[in-house]
Amino acid sequence: MLALQTPSLAATVRQDFPILNQEINGHPLVYLDNAATSQKPRVVLEKLRHYYENDNANVHRGAHQLSVRATDAYEAVRGKIAKFINARSPKEIVYTRNATEAINLVAYSWGMNNLQPGDEIITTVMEHHSNLVPWQMVAAKTGAVLKFVQLNEQESFNLEQFKTLLSEKTKLVTVVHISNTLGCINPVEEITRLAHQVGAKVLIDACQSAPHYPLDVQLIDCDWLVASGHKMCAPTGIGFLYGKEEILTAMPPFFGGGEMIAEVFFDHFTTGELPHKFEAGTPAIAEAIALGAAVDYLTDLGMENIHNYEVELTHYLWQGLAEIPQLRLYGPSPQHGDRAALASFNVAGLHASDVATMMDQDGIAIRSGHHCTQPLHRLFDASGSARASLYFYNTKEEIDLFLQSLQATIRFFSDDNFNV
Repeated sequence: MLALQTPSLAATVRQDFPILNQEINGHPLVYLDNAATSQKPRVVLEKLRHYYENDNANVHRGAHQLSVRATDAYEAVRGKIAKFINARSPKEIVYTRNATEAINLVAYSWGMNNLQPGDEIITTVMEHHSNLVPWQMVAAKTGAVLKFVQLNEQESFNLEQFKTLLSEKTKLVTVVHISNTLGCINPVEEITRLAHQVGAKVLIDACQSAPHYPLDVQLIDCDWLVASGHKMCAPTGIGFLYGKEEILTAMPPFFGGGEMIAEVFFDHFTTGELPHKFEAGTPAIAEAIALGAAVDYLTDLGMENIHNYEVELTHYLWQGLAEIPQLRLYGPSPQHGDRAALASFNVAGLHASDVATMMDQDGIAIRSGHHCTQPLHRLFDASGSARASLYFYNTKEEIDLFLQSLQATIRFFSDDNFNV
């Protein structure tokens, strides 16, 4: 297992990512948009190519060797994912296109069939739209009520206020593990424990934690957990839903069609066994197989090693940003505990999109906008923010280039011609 203890080792790992070896506008690419999507190592790209060049066939039921090989590779990945998050069984892993589809699956399969008028869904003000809009739609149709956990003084999950929201009316608590805007790491084990005390189910959005942080769904004891492959070195178009086996068994299918059935008659059908009853139609075969390669890659690096290295990078990034007086940083400082490897900020008097566009001229790739957290930005009275997000292939030298470009951008717009 590689031990990512120094930036030089991170630089060595970078060689696995061919896309990083390029120039943008005459400058070396500094890719700091990892919270939106991560880059893909060669082993993942090679797995995609190998499937299409050697095993391209539909999975399940095929007797010929291409189908058998494709099916074996496709199904083997469930076991890898189950081990990666410490699920009890591969049956608890459902393939989806992304975490958004996984949340919608739970919302429509479980939510529509279990929530009643007056039931309460607790979520937070920091949620990604994917973990808010589906529940708004469910609440509108079922009569359930949404309640929101606010932020504490550190701009993190307000655990004490959450406790006051819990009651016998609470049927679901659905929360992000790591905020893609604030960078705070929410106490999901405690959240789950408290929610279960009142009989509520718990869904965890792990999109920003699965790529960076060791996950143990049995330790968390959540009822569902979702993640997207493209944020954890896998291709786009593949994600997964974890659900406790007994809960998934009781849930009706979300989509209907081929693959999810046992038998079909003119007047009725019977569903297949877990997890296939939730996987209608031809799946993203190559993408799922490549997700398995990404899981292997991350596992070989070691999630603790990745997390520990990113903690070092995060402190370095935050310290550099905190020294720029014109910035408004969002979320808790590392001084208040562990936080994710990202930083959202605004420059006084400047629009975040202008900042990101100017920095792109220096080859610096950051995100600007509301990061699919419009309600949260409204709380901050901000139309959006800029965000730099790190991964294990980033280095302190790249952070230095980012900070230099940001300071140069601020100086450029501070010219009197711009009336800033």
